[in-house]
Parts: sequence; structure tokens; C-alpha cells
Amino acid sequence: MHTNLIALVAGAYVAVFVAVLTRSPLLEFDWRLAMWRPYKQWPQLRGFLDILVVAGQRGPTVTAVLAWLGWRSWRSRNPRPLLVFLTALVLLNVSVGAVKLGTGRLGPSYAHAIGSTELFRGGDIFPSGHTANSVVIWGTLAYLAPRHRRAAAVVAALAAVVVGLATVYLGTHWFSDALGGWVAGALVLLALPYCEPFVERVTVWGGGLWERLRTDPVAGSVPAAVGALCVPGAEVPRPATRTFMSGRVGPAAEAGAFHPRVWNERGPPRVPNVS
Repeated sequence: MHTNLIALVAGAYVAVFVAVLTRSPLLEFDWRLAMWRPYKQWPQLRGFLDILVVAGQRGPTVTAVLAWLGWRSWRSRNPRPLLVFLTALVLLNVSVGAVKLGTGRLGPSYAHAIGSTELFRGGDIFPSGHTANSVVIWGTLAYLAPRHRRAAAVVAALAAVVVGLATVYLGTHWFSDALGGWVAGALVLLALPYCEPFVERVTVWGGGLWERLRTDPVAGSVPAAVGALCVPGAEVPRPATRTFMSGRVGPAAEAGAFHPRVWNERGPPRVPNVS
């Protein structure tokens, strides 16, 4: 069922592009809407939508979400939320960035001729990045929500719809760009469950590495020795020295041989096999 849904969304993605490329009625609607200039029809909305469209801008939204998920992961000692979000960002950047560069479409403000597709002209407008960002960012938060996931999904969907329509209202995107952004973001969200095994492996590996670093006896002995040097009268543990004696010497004989009086009367003790 999940793979069928992915195939359906991917087919819709291709259909939007083909509809623009073949100058279908969708392209005609793009031009009619762009020439109608919604921002001039309802100028009172422009200030509000200029601010609202920031909800799809990658820089500020990603920074805020990374900070929150990082704090959440640190508090729960579970890096999964942060890793899932970073995985979603990688999928978003690679998939949407590749299509943007491949199609090269220009926006309404830079269009050359009325009725043209504006494809392959060196632009980067299809699909809408703001729209795809809003789908992935808020959709991933709904995906990670521990409670009230359905309500979070509804809020995320509304945010994506509003941001996509806001870009069309402001004249920065064609309507087909917003359609492409919605399906491109939906593809990333549908691919996230397939990335869970990778996230789990990274989580287990990172947890094991942290435990090894935390319990390493060599790493733990260094701070103790340094701390002892800073405390007057503290005894610093001496490193084990290697003996070069070939034979076994009892504790009593060793103590007698190295007694100061023996040194004075007989000279330094002789150790076998040592010149």
C-alpha cells in the first residue's frame, strides 16, 4: 500500500511537469493567474503573507527546528528525532535541488514571452522550494510527534497549503510550481519510513561509541592523575615499571639488596645479565 502511494505521488509529480512542458491548460492557468496579479487584487494581504511565507523559508525554520529537536534529543538521550529530521533535509535538498537544476524554469517576474513554459532557461523555480520546505519541515515534525499526531498532521498540511498559495499570490511562483512543491515534499515524507533502519543503525553505533568513550579506563585515569598533582599532599599513582631481572627474587632479598647500608659497604647490587 505504501509503495503504491509513493508511485501515485511520483506519477503526479511527473504529470505536473509534463503538463507544463506540453503547454496544457495548466500552463494557460499559470499565465492567467500570474497576469491577474493577486497581490494587486488584494493588497491588504501582502504584508501579512510576506511574513507568513517565512514559514517555508529554509534558513530560519531549519535553524529553529534543529535547536528544538537538538534539545529534545539531549533531554531524552535519544538522537532519533534529530537524525530523522536531518535525513529528511538531505532527501529534500538532493531531490528538489536536482529537479530545479534540471528544469531550469524562470518565475513570473522573469518570463520572456506570454504563454511560454519558461523551462530550461537557467532558472530554479520549479518546484517551489518554499512549498516543498513547508511540507517536509512541518510534516516531519508531525511524523515525530509523540502525541496528537493527527492534529499535528492537519496543522502541517494547512501550513503547506497556505505557504504554497502565498508564493503564487506574491508572484514569485507559478501555480504549477506550488503543485510541484507539494508533491515533491510529499515524496520525501513517504520515503522517511524507509530510512528508519539507517537511523536506527546510526543511533546504536553512536550509543556504543559514547559508552566506550565514557567507560575507557585509560581516558578515565588521566583526569585523576592531573587532579592529584593539583592537590597538596596527594599521592600520584606511579606507573608500573618493567623489571629486567632474568631470575625470580623474593621480596626480602630484594629489600636487603637495595638497603642503603649494603650500598655503602658493598657498592651497588649486581643484577644478573645486566652489564
